[in-house]
Amino acid sequence: MDAGGAGGTGGSRPKAALGTLAGLLPFLRPYRRQFVLAGIALLLAAAATLSIPVAFRQMIDLGFGDAARRNAGHIDLYFIALFGLAALLAIATAARFYMVSWLGERVTADIRSAVYGHVITQSPVYFETTQTGEVLSRLTADTTLIQAVVGTSISMALRNALLFAGGMVMLFITSVKLSSIILVLLLAVVLPIVMFGRRVRKLSRDSQDRIADASALAGEMLNAMPTVQAFTRERAESQRFSRAVEQAFTTAIERIRARSMLTVIAILLVFGAIVFVLWLGAHAVLQGTMTAGELGQFILYATIVAGAIGALSEVVGEAQRAAGATERLLELLHAQSAITSPSQPAALPSATERGSSLALEQLSFHYPSRPLQASLSALSLEIAAGETIAIVGPSGAGKTTLFQLLLRFYDPQQGRILLNGTDIRSLALHDLRSAIGVVPQDTVVFAASAMENIRYGRAGASDAEVIEAAKMAAAHEFIERLPEGYQSFLGERGVRLSGGQRQRIAIARALLKNPPLLLLDEATSALDAESERLVQAALEAAMVGRTTLVIAHRLATVQRADRIVVMDDGRIVETGTHAELVARGGLYANLASLQFGTHA
Repeated sequence: MDAGGAGGTGGSRPKAALGTLAGLLPFLRPYRRQFVLAGIALLLAAAATLSIPVAFRQMIDLGFGDAARRNAGHIDLYFIALFGLAALLAIATAARFYMVSWLGERVTADIRSAVYGHVITQSPVYFETTQTGEVLSRLTADTTLIQAVVGTSISMALRNALLFAGGMVMLFITSVKLSSIILVLLLAVVLPIVMFGRRVRKLSRDSQDRIADASALAGEMLNAMPTVQAFTRERAESQRFSRAVEQAFTTAIERIRARSMLTVIAILLVFGAIVFVLWLGAHAVLQGTMTAGELGQFILYATIVAGAIGALSEVVGEAQRAAGATERLLELLHAQSAITSPSQPAALPSATERGSSLALEQLSFHYPSRPLQASLSALSLEIAAGETIAIVGPSGAGKTTLFQLLLRFYDPQQGRILLNGTDIRSLALHDLRSAIGVVPQDTVVFAASAMENIRYGRAGASDAEVIEAAKMAAAHEFIERLPEGYQSFLGERGVRLSGGQRQRIAIARALLKNPPLLLLDEATSALDAESERLVQAALEAAMVGRTTLVIAHRLATVQRADRIVVMDDGRIVETGTHAELVARGGLYANLASLQFGTHA
């Protein structure tokens, strides 16, 4: 399955619900002991239930009339035995409920963790085709359905299967003739139940897909709320979400209607067959070929069998719905990342005191979503350890793409990248990315404190190290002014900070990591003049002893670089110092003239 396969709602469908639910077995196996205990409780409860009709038959045949007078001493024992069966049934049922509920909660938690842990290892290729809102829907709504199946439906299915099997056996023991008729009639009602069950399953999958669509839309809009409000699109987006919710409602009603029809058909056909057979049994009692106690026993077992079939039809409906949810979750678990660590990764070469060296050899790359549009074409560049390279060029020249290849978010279709002489594709992803610090153009601030946001760069850093990194990034002063200082909550996506403050948090995070290779993607673009001066000084200090690549248009950054690499249309068109490139009068001179004015 390709990495983006989970993004759509189409694709192959498993042949049967049970086959799809078998995908849950790896999550169930670790809890065999709990399943055994639940099974024992289940067997005891089923045995107690199946014993009750026998006790009723004894009471009817031996507790009334002439037989009662001959067996008066035993009547009390029959009632005591009946109460004992009820007590056993109560205890076993409670134990079964506790164990299966525990299993449902435990397995659901494991599935959520496994799916989330797998999804966050996917490369950006996966998220080009999969909406995060849909992934969240699968992690919540779909796992809730599975919890209902594991925690309730499986237990109900096993219980009623046992009651059905045991009840059928006892029916044949009670009356072979009447039981044979019931069996033939029950077999005749299975076909329509199966046919409707398939339709319910398809509608269940469609219903979950529509819910996921609505969740994805809501997530996208909530993350872009300032833009929505700035363009006064609140009413339009509310209407668009309402239409998505209505589609989900319409599909859900179709599923409910189909399940209702399934229930009507199952109950009518099953109880119709049983009523017919009981009519025959009543005539058998009148003719003296069956005792009243035997008929009472037969009625109770027939009721148990009918109830079991009705409950099984309900469980089948839940299983059909959960099968769709399982299928969607398994799609996430089976998605293969386009970028993986090698099975036997090479050791990461140690960086020198000056940093790491880089070599880009004939890189050609196009994004999977744009296969006909080359982002890089035969790009080659040698970067010495400790060198600071400024990368400039017009929008769409391939500058940010180059950073994504260095981080191995993507692999080039041609060429290779060498870090300290080693092809980065031979390194473990964790080792490679641990050696690189990055400050992205789109700053990410988490819904946590300022301290934890900066510590994200190096989890084991002390508070003092975090504060030192903040001082280097000119962030210490404004953090100290926050209501709770470094422990202040910054809000979702850092909404409590200005753009420049968020950028300084990101710079502090990268400096705390202290990597031999530093990538700065417009790291000072959101800063005012004073903050830029402070951060620029901090960055210059941070560049000492490490190799730095800077995507920037600010004159101060470009002028201080050891070399300037000018890119256009995925190629390197010029290299040199600021003075050399301005004197050359090429693309850089034009960019400098446009962006820096008289400074050029």
